[in-house]
Amino acid sequence: QVEVAESGGGSAQAGGSLRVSCVASGFTYRHYCMGWFRQVPGREREGVAVSDTGVGTTYYADSVKGRFTTSRDNGKNTLDLQMTKLEVGDTGTYYCAAVGYNSPLSQRCDLAFSWFSSWGQGTRVTVSS
Repeated sequence: QVEVAESGGGSAQAGGSLRVSCVASGFTYRHYCMGWFRQVPGREREGVAVSDTGVGTTYYADSVKGRFTTSRDNGKNTLDLQMTKLEVGDTGTYYCAAVGYNSPLSQRCDLAFSWFSSWGQGTRVTVSS
């Protein structure tokens, strides 16, 4: 069973930067589909960025393209999300999700991926104007 844990986040003013980090641990797989999602009360969870360590792809939500970037350390099974040019609309609880795999996934690891097996507890990001 893969476990994920988030860290980082916090508060920033609009235009500022924050970083959140995710580490997957537990059972070791060759590859991971890992992603960052965010949720605001009363709204549906939104995919922010999803990365496939096996294929080497990363997908970003249109709302964060050009502002957020991910960085992976495949050896440590981490996926960091660097958030720049923050907007008030980026406020929310950010969750990391992951699924490990040894054989090719039956679904592409992108923002629509629905087979994540593990979710973190979430970390809060607050952006003020």
